[in-house]
Amino acid sequence: MEDRMQTIECRNNSKVAIGVIPGHYATNHSHVNYYVAMTSIKTSMKMANEAAKELAATFASTHVDTIICLEGTEILGAFLAQSLSEAGVNSGADINVVTPELNAVNQMIFRDNTQKKIWGKQVLLFISSASTGKSIARAVDCLQYYNGHLTGVAAIFSAINESSGVEVHSLFSEKDLPDYNTYPASECPMCKAGQKVDALINSFGYSKL
Repeated sequence: MEDRMQTIECRNNSKVAIGVIPGHYATNHSHVNYYVAMTSIKTSMKMANEAAKELAATFASTHVDTIICLEGTEILGAFLAQSLSEAGVNSGADINVVTPELNAVNQMIFRDNTQKKIWGKQVLLFISSASTGKSIARAVDCLQYYNGHLTGVAAIFSAINESSGVEVHSLFSEKDLPDYNTYPASECPMCKAGQKVDALINSFGYSKL
């Protein structure tokens, strides 16, 4: 797979990049024709900082009390909080950065010690990849339980423009990867054509088959 990887640089900042590998991949709720590699942007301090600055410019006029980080975006979330607190409407503010727990039935929950960071707060959701919007919808349901107010959604890559009535702002979009497609497993044309699934993928990475 790795020998097929292509690098895509962020349009506004060449220091920020992702990798994409064409193929046939299965997620927990869909099939896609590209694996979007985000390991470097999630783990590299310098790249994460640059990426956060790009997103901070988008949310400079958005009041944010708490950033909820999903799918391994904690480093980016911390840099984003720092950038937001340095300028704009959040100048000088202390912004919380938290990650929900997933229970046995895959629901997002917050324990008693972190609920106060959500209750009545203006919340920015940070997700690594949005292909169908299901993860965002699950997070929106979670916020309703804890009386959090969703003010925006940030993503590294998004194939959708909005979810649950909220605009999704991403560093990379379908404009950077116009051939990207996602399908319900039962309607996947690659499966119907007999094309083998290359790997199972999730926010942690991929497992070849």
